[in-house]
Amino acid sequence: MNQTMSSMSRFPTPAHPAARKLVRLMAVAMLSCCATLGAQPASKPDSALTTAATEGIPYHLSFKQLGVKQPFNLRGVDGRYAIPFNVRADEVITKATLKLSYAYSPELLSELSKINVLINGEVAASLPLPKEGAGAQVNQTVNLPPQLITEYNQLTLQLIGHYTTGCEDPQHSSLWANISNQSELELSTDANPLPNELAALPEPFFDARDGRNLRLPVVFQGQPDNNMLEAAGTVASWFGARAKGRILHFPAAIDLIPAKGNAIVFLSGQAAISGMKMPSASGPTVAVFANPNDPAGKLLLVMGRDSQDLKLAARALANGSKALTGPLASITEAPELRPRRPYDAPNWLRADRPVKLSELSSAQALDVTGYDPGAIAIKLRLPPDLFVRQDKGVPLNLKYRYTPQPTSANSSLTVDVNGKFVKSVPLLPIEKLGTGPMLAKLQSDETLPMQVMARIPLAMLQPRSQIDLRYQYDYIKQGECRDVIIDNVRGAIDPDSTVDISGYGHYLAMPDLAAFGRIGFPFTRLADLSQTAVVLPDQPKVQELSAYLDLLGRLGESTGYPGTGIEVVRGAQVDSVAAKDLLLIASGDNQPLLKSWSGAMPTGLDDSQRSGLAGTFDQAIGWLAGFLPESLKAETTGQFSSKGMNAFAAGFESPLRSGRSVVLLWGADPNGLQAGIGALLGEDLLASKISGSLAVLRGQQVEMLNSKPTYHVGDLDWFNQSRMHLSGNFTLLLLIGAFGALLLALPARAVLRAQANRRASK
Repeated sequence: MNQTMSSMSRFPTPAHPAARKLVRLMAVAMLSCCATLGAQPASKPDSALTTAATEGIPYHLSFKQLGVKQPFNLRGVDGRYAIPFNVRADEVITKATLKLSYAYSPELLSELSKINVLINGEVAASLPLPKEGAGAQVNQTVNLPPQLITEYNQLTLQLIGHYTTGCEDPQHSSLWANISNQSELELSTDANPLPNELAALPEPFFDARDGRNLRLPVVFQGQPDNNMLEAAGTVASWFGARAKGRILHFPAAIDLIPAKGNAIVFLSGQAAISGMKMPSASGPTVAVFANPNDPAGKLLLVMGRDSQDLKLAARALANGSKALTGPLASITEAPELRPRRPYDAPNWLRADRPVKLSELSSAQALDVTGYDPGAIAIKLRLPPDLFVRQDKGVPLNLKYRYTPQPTSANSSLTVDVNGKFVKSVPLLPIEKLGTGPMLAKLQSDETLPMQVMARIPLAMLQPRSQIDLRYQYDYIKQGECRDVIIDNVRGAIDPDSTVDISGYGHYLAMPDLAAFGRIGFPFTRLADLSQTAVVLPDQPKVQELSAYLDLLGRLGESTGYPGTGIEVVRGAQVDSVAAKDLLLIASGDNQPLLKSWSGAMPTGLDDSQRSGLAGTFDQAIGWLAGFLPESLKAETTGQFSSKGMNAFAAGFESPLRSGRSVVLLWGADPNGLQAGIGALLGEDLLASKISGSLAVLRGQQVEMLNSKPTYHVGDLDWFNQSRMHLSGNFTLLLLIGAFGALLLALPARAVLRAQANRRASK
């Protein structure tokens, strides 16, 4: 791959705020005067597509957004809790405010107790704890010195607690303060423009330090064709692969650059967007330069002679961005892409071998100190179709070390999965180790290496799961005035510990919208989406294009890999992708396939259409359903009304190919489509709201309807597939048993008759 390269050096950022602001103003002036590609301001930016301006406008980050899932307690004479937060590379903090919501023990002595607020280890504020506010929720606003805030930061809350002026128990139950996770940081920023540099991608368009959800407009030159949309989907999924749990929104626009902030622009051929003077591209090209409407914003340009060039440029961006340097790069050679294998998504737990915990977490995160240091969290993403007939549990081979106490009764290492208890391992004290080989294992750091096997029931594991490993040590009281906490206990999980799902097959009853909502299955089965096609209306509105890009961003977030194999077609072209799983996007009545496929869907758009939903009676006689002739099968259908419906998601087997899946995402109108899909899938990726075969959004309520499974996906061997079908059909099992008995009876009857004839002839 050859690139045309030029580069700019990044502005240094002085420590003093005034100096930083001067550099910022100089940078804005330079970038305004020296836009690399000579862009001119657009005359009429669309305010509806404007990204939120960052300069001077405060934004809020709650503790929950920063990863604190629940309110937490500060305990003891010196209780601490640290919360990391970061600042984008293209922002400078001008003002920082902490809005803290908390409660504290009425037993604390106000003259000796306080809550300290620290930024990166330095005290930013000290909050008194007066008696009159004790035991109730207190809201306090704290101004934080902006000069203490850098790109990577740690906010620490420290309780200094005392309940008596005499001898005290440092772990007494009266020493507590409870901090709400609705507390928030309010940050005001100035822009710190970055140079036009492809090597810095995905910054500034996506900054991993920014904990907020991303809103990044996508601008098309003219009505996009299928190739241009495939290029845009690849880029959207490339950004999604870096999202790590954040929601990405890609509002689409036609021929209109946003008035503020960053955007992605797709340009094809000689035509250009109004107000932008662009050189003609001689081939696939990627470039970065200043937004002509906002010198502090950037545009990521994906250009080419035609839309096929755009696909090559998008693939080069997604697979070789580290090789792109300077403000502009021409792609002269198509990147080579390794074919993906099922279930090999980088974000997913490997299914072909045991996986070391060092592959899932850093060594630093696996090493903790203190009597109750909090959980070591191991995040997992798993295929939703794991299957085994007799589940013995997913093996978690834990190699761990701990500091044995002289004596204790309740010290333990506990294993929880998704908040549910799995196993508790006692941490034996020295007095119970004896003088034998176990005590001889003590290492130089006075920790004892141990190993244990925990088995996690498959039913406890969700597509997005978390294993919590928690060390808890006894606090041994030494007597009055002798209780001093010495932080001399350690716990560590060996990075060579493993979790292993390689013994499981893949088999799932479909349709299953929960698998789609949580991890994008079955489309994400191949990480590059090469077995996925998106079916759009013939003339899609920008809202439908936005919904498509949002979905591709979500699929990329699930797999951690760009969707370089995605294919986009219109309804009339759907036969060309019959062998693929289909994502069908529509609003109102703009998709003719809704009528032609109505018989395959779990519900229709009209009151007269029936859903084929399994009712109580159908479940009661389900054992007989597989045996009766088609004409005698009893099918219970449920009437489903579309009145008051904002949007729905439906899953069903593809009418074009058995075993292939279709997920339909529909909105009552284009304006509500994107919001409706967002509400159905949920803004929290860990808590998708859809399940079963149909999920309907009415106002703020989501209704789920389940149909009986109509098909299965997976790769079980014939023996296990036969067992599955037989176990679900008792009548057929009886018939096979009777047939087998008949086959055995016929030769037995012949043998007995022959013996009887011989006896009669004697």
